[in-house]
Amino acid sequence: MGTKIKSSKIIYNDKYYDCPISMAMDLIGGKWKSVILHYLKNGEKRFNELRKDIPAITEMTLSLQLKQLEKDRLITRQVFGEKPPIKVIYALSPLGHQVCPALAELCSWALTIAQRNDEDISNSTAQNIR
Repeated sequence: MGTKIKSSKIIYNDKYYDCPISMAMDLIGGKWKSVILHYLKNGEKRFNELRKDIPAITEMTLSLQLKQLEKDRLITRQVFGEKPPIKVIYALSPLGHQVCPALAELCSWALTIAQRNDEDISNSTAQNIR
């Protein structure tokens, strides 16, 4: 699995993309992937820690998004123990760390728009993204 560019198409993880933005949005787009990456940027977390950080996400959705982020090599999953209760830790992979500056810029952009529209951002976790 790697990245190949053939006749202006990008192939990554056996998927074809017409442009780099399409590839990036497939990897980090959607409602929850970027949010999960944001909460992992400061270190590893267990599933229930992520659930507490992101109360609006369902367990099923969190599980599916974590599996997809792991498949796309943006996060790592370490399992400790062989029988229940096992300990599972999620962390950013090197590729996941590379996307953090872009997410920080998106966060700054969103805060700028919110401030311009006089939105209340006092309780926003995004204020400390950097």
